[in-house]
Amino acid sequence: MAEVLVYVDHVDGAVRKPTLELLTLARRIGEPVAVALGNGAGDTAAALAEHGATRVLTHEAAEYADYLVVPKVEALQAAVAALSPAAVLVPSSAEGKEVAARLALRIKSGVITDAVDLEAGEEGPVATQSVFAASYTTKSRISTGTPVITVKPNSAAVEAAPAAGAVEALEVSFSDAAKGTKVTGRTPRESTGRPELTEAAIVVSGGRGVNGAENFALIEALADALGAAVGASRAAVDAGWYPHSNQVGQTGKSVSPQLYIANGISGAIQHRAGMQTSKTIVAVNKDAEAPIFDLVDYGVVGDLFDVVPQLTEEVKARKG
Repeated sequence: MAEVLVYVDHVDGAVRKPTLELLTLARRIGEPVAVALGNGAGDTAAALAEHGATRVLTHEAAEYADYLVVPKVEALQAAVAALSPAAVLVPSSAEGKEVAARLALRIKSGVITDAVDLEAGEEGPVATQSVFAASYTTKSRISTGTPVITVKPNSAAVEAAPAAGAVEALEVSFSDAAKGTKVTGRTPRESTGRPELTEAAIVVSGGRGVNGAENFALIEALADALGAAVGASRAAVDAGWYPHSNQVGQTGKSVSPQLYIANGISGAIQHRAGMQTSKTIVAVNKDAEAPIFDLVDYGVVGDLFDVVPQLTEEVKARKG
């Protein structure tokens, strides 16, 4: 069976959930070989082996932290040259998509971004995408070179599948181009204690109907009760009620959680483009004609200021 490279997204050796999902998908099309780069790369092996990695290629160097993107691209390029894999899978983050695009250009291949599913095909992996503001679902494959595919978080369930996970050193030589853009400083993101928006299994969002920054406390309370991330519509962000980093939509972040709860959001196409692939969608809106109700699995016609506190208390009661 052909090998499939999986780029490991980790923080000092702690593997992030989207990588474990990629290992599940990789097993459908070949034997997963993980590529872990940077500080703590060797510490990822146990988690990767537990979820199906037959081999773990590691390389630790200061360049991965000191310079933007290109060192990672060159390491993946070296891995492709060494293994001739059936495909390269990368988490579909902002950085992941840049890495994938640069890698595809270097190895003279095609790239597919934001896949939501993968399956084996007679002529290579077939990727499913949600396109044109989630109005259509397409299936496509790359016809030239080694397929490079980025996959959206929450596209597959994390499944344990113990494998050898043999750790091997990856040989990488950096070019002068790898040091073209230097990182001059970092500011830690303030922790909210909530899941990362794009990776969360549950997202609770608020829109124009929240009617003020102070009222987002209602949205946060429900999110905390559910262990969810907090999102916001463009209208709420543009009004200054919530940070842009939490915006869901075509000009914000794209999410695909198991459960998406939209509160006071009308359902404009810009917002739908960022959340329409959610597995289950619930909306609370006092306008029975709001477009969001054309999309949802469950809808509540009512004032969010009445509905959301009651829902929060019910969740707490059932959990406690």
